[in-house]
Amino acid sequence: MNLMGLLQDRVDEGRPVRVGLIGAGKFGSMFLSQVPTIPGLEVAAIADLDVDKARESCRSVCWDEERIAATDFSDDGAALCARDDIEVLVEATGSPIAGIAHALAAIEAGKHVVMVTVEADVLAGAALARRAKAAGVVYSMAYGDQPALVCEMVDWARACGFPVAAAGKGTKYLPAYHTAVPDDIWPHYGLTAEEAAEAGMNAQMFNSFLDGTKSAIEMAAIANATGLGVPSDGLLFPPCGADDLAHVLRPQSVGGVLERSGMVEVVSSLERDGRPVFRDLRWGVYVVIEAPNDYARECFAQYGLDIDETGRYGAMYKPFHLIGLELSVSILSAALRGEPTGTTRAFNGDAVAVAKKPLKAGELLDGEGGYTVWGKLVPAKTSVAMSALPIGLAHGVPLTRDVAAGDIVSFADVDVPDTAAMRLRREAEALV
Repeated sequence: MNLMGLLQDRVDEGRPVRVGLIGAGKFGSMFLSQVPTIPGLEVAAIADLDVDKARESCRSVCWDEERIAATDFSDDGAALCARDDIEVLVEATGSPIAGIAHALAAIEAGKHVVMVTVEADVLAGAALARRAKAAGVVYSMAYGDQPALVCEMVDWARACGFPVAAAGKGTKYLPAYHTAVPDDIWPHYGLTAEEAAEAGMNAQMFNSFLDGTKSAIEMAAIANATGLGVPSDGLLFPPCGADDLAHVLRPQSVGGVLERSGMVEVVSSLERDGRPVFRDLRWGVYVVIEAPNDYARECFAQYGLDIDETGRYGAMYKPFHLIGLELSVSILSAALRGEPTGTTRAFNGDAVAVAKKPLKAGELLDGEGGYTVWGKLVPAKTSVAMSALPIGLAHGVPLTRDVAAGDIVSFADVDVPDTAAMRLRREAEALV
């Protein structure tokens, strides 16, 4: 609250919050659509590999020609990070390698960073957050995306004194989806390929939502920001609607599905036989809280909280998220309050590459949402101990030996180049 009051102060001072955006895809375009209606928030520069397409994206989200002409467009993200007229950098490329490089450059230049590319955050966010803190700048999750919204709910619960039993999001899931490939993706979203292309939707990215990879990445980000636990052998994806969250997302010891209290988990909008779940949470987020005493438990019932049969566990949820349409909250929080809307604080969870099919030596891995691997959530201690390959580094790297379908790919199975992302990953692993 009060972000708009603080922003109005900046308007009165003649000091708008000026932003640099790298990546004008779907997420970036959704953010750009809101900028004209937020006085005091300006996009000074946009970097994208396809400059003409970036300009056209601005037109498609109803920017007028005067605003477009006043914005600097380029294909050089590194140069954008160094600009003196930018206060906050938004990294929205979707590439973990590029995301880390841009974040490092922005932090070194004294810019706040809003990391839309959650893949980069999970790959080495713990190390990036330490660099940002040392530099006196904010490193933040992107509000509107589900991890930041979940972190907000967890923070609310803890600030109220409620232990958190579980937190996470909903998605459409069946076990067979782990081997889904981009060719078959659009019917799962009720779209044709032509409709998806018109909306600027990337098949491989949307396939990562379906095959479980994005869920693993986002739950790892939440665990790393909140300290919540990670399932020992991957997400369970229990079928669960909004009315049953408090019954299902509680410890096994009291009839739920969790290994213990205080875990991240994703609920499915489909029963295992494919039937839709009643009042599903496919697009939403949730938190399950526990009453710390009998009086609080009685209040749960008195004030209409969705509770389990014991009355001890209660659930709150938001049935939607608007991704880039809400991103300005992170930007303004960083610039006006010096606070992130969620940030990595430890390395608790990791998303590792699992073979979708039998893979042969010499084959190139194609990363998140592709044809070769999907991302599985595991505790960071487990992934580091087994030298598992993070999904964020499974892009364009050749296999040095065969990997069986269903096996976790290790660093010993691939030839990973020495990049800034790789070095920062090792820095993050050392924190475990």
